[in-house]
Amino acid sequence: MTYILKEIFKLIKILNSENGTNQIAFGLTLGFVLGFSPFLSLQGLLILLLILIIRVQAGAAFLSAFFFSLVAYLLDPMFHAIGESILMMEALSGIFTTLYNMPLIPFTRFNNTIVMGGGIFGIVLAPIMYYVFKFLVSKYRKAILERFQQTKFWKAVKATSFYKWYMKYDEYFG
Repeated sequence: MTYILKEIFKLIKILNSENGTNQIAFGLTLGFVLGFSPFLSLQGLLILLLILIIRVQAGAAFLSAFFFSLVAYLLDPMFHAIGESILMMEALSGIFTTLYNMPLIPFTRFNNTIVMGGGIFGIVLAPIMYYVFKFLVSKYRKAILERFQQTKFWKAVKATSFYKWYMKYDEYFG
């Protein structure tokens, strides 16, 4: 629980910083794809490894994955229809048979209609979602953050000694 709270606070801090729009958007996008694929599968582990290796905001990715995994349950009937239509294509049956007989590919569980539909859905929408998330983060920074920083409440909080102590602590210990 404390890890989730720590990641939420990191996300809020990054959202309020001046840099990192691309990192946040890419993290949210990877979380989007991870949320629609089963976590304990080969593609889920590959996406998790990608989140940890490349420079993205991990808190944004994990929160996004958590949120979109909840949304995925609502979209399961649609994923089933997409996956079934792809898996039942006669033209692809030879490819699927070959893939299933390979050593590691069956661990992706691609032969499950919901997994196939969710994976295709996530991968196809990932580039679009990247630009949507990037737009939303920049809109948040312009519309909400700037207005909030001009309020009397925020100016009063910044004037307190506790806030100054916290900023000094954050400067030294991150």
